[in-house]
Amino acid sequence: MNILILGSGGREHTFTWKLAQSKLSNNLFVAPGNSGTAQIANNVNINVNDFEAIKELVISNNITMVVVGPEDPLVNGIHDFFLSDDVLKNVAVIGPEKAAAQLEGSKEFAKEFLYRHNIPTAAYQSFTKDTVEDGCAFLETLTPPFVLKADGLAAGKGVLIIQDINEAKTELRNMLVDAKFGDASSKVVVEEFLDGIELSCFVLTDGKNYKILPTAKDYKRIGEGDTGLNTGGMGAISPVPFAGQELMHKIEQRIVKPTVEGLQKDKLPYKGFIFIGLIKVNNEPLVIEYNVRMGDPETEAVLPRLKNDLVEVFKAIDTQTLNEIDIEIEEQSAVTVMLVSGGYPETYEKGKEITGLDQITDSIVFHAGAKNQDDKVITSGGRVMAITSFGKDYNEALKKSYQNIDKLHFDKMNYRKDIGFDL
Repeated sequence: MNILILGSGGREHTFTWKLAQSKLSNNLFVAPGNSGTAQIANNVNINVNDFEAIKELVISNNITMVVVGPEDPLVNGIHDFFLSDDVLKNVAVIGPEKAAAQLEGSKEFAKEFLYRHNIPTAAYQSFTKDTVEDGCAFLETLTPPFVLKADGLAAGKGVLIIQDINEAKTELRNMLVDAKFGDASSKVVVEEFLDGIELSCFVLTDGKNYKILPTAKDYKRIGEGDTGLNTGGMGAISPVPFAGQELMHKIEQRIVKPTVEGLQKDKLPYKGFIFIGLIKVNNEPLVIEYNVRMGDPETEAVLPRLKNDLVEVFKAIDTQTLNEIDIEIEEQSAVTVMLVSGGYPETYEKGKEITGLDQITDSIVFHAGAKNQDDKVITSGGRVMAITSFGKDYNEALKKSYQNIDKLHFDKMNYRKDIGFDL
């Protein structure tokens, strides 16, 4: 079958790499793709939110499955667009419909869903420009640090954690009154801070049945020891060493099952990945957030551990027969380390030549912010490449990734040398 993957990051290169291994895939298309996907698929220069252009591509290439990588097109209703079109309605779309995508599109929507279905999460209230002073008063009732979340999509940068009450009030006003994150912060969720260790749980669902994929832990901050600014992610480890049988049982019974059942009760049609951001507090799991797609860079550590034919899994999601599939997982640990442009997540330069790619052994390189120019691979984004390795444990896998990173170079290349430091 012919398959289209939407997106241009490391997550999408990983999907393409995995789908290319399937005996069921003929032609793979990636829109817009990157230098990594160009090696194994057909890149098409189409924006992920240009639904009409995507329609033309699907029809002209007889594409029967669309895998949606990023959240934007899901929140904008690409699945609904396909279902409402007579020509497209039988194309399998992996990703929830617009109503369900609000789990990521709106922090307030997600919080209301969690409360409605008695799923453990932090206490919260949400505020707008008109109620900003109520928000400041609510901050007074909390103990620091204070958590402020832009309600809408802010490319992973709309969450602030602040120690000082006056600074928290100032930032709340900046977000609501001065539109610090644009429309995304026209509403802000203020919630209690949870002190614990984070992990991510990935769930596949066809709307009725679900399968739990390997856990992962990602590292968001730019600096060693989890310091500095938030990024899209600097590395990830799978499985999470502290997620033992007891914790996973609690996660499934208290969080995964009520989430999938809640989607059905609320009539929120869902076929795809649910990314559940969790925090373990005193050995109890609580939900921090939902994402309606796979995480990045967690995908680069989780998907390589999946032994199944991914096309078969996606077909089962489409036909709601996921219960008939047994998910098989590689026992070894997988670790991915992200190489980023100097200056990221603030201003950085693009167009730097990447060398050493032909020297890599015993690791997989997933391209992200990189593209082909003439016969070179050059940087085109903040997060440039993810280097994934296997090992008997995460330390052995990390060692391989770092050994291979030593062979790679581009001007001002930066990466965290302490992935897994807190484990």
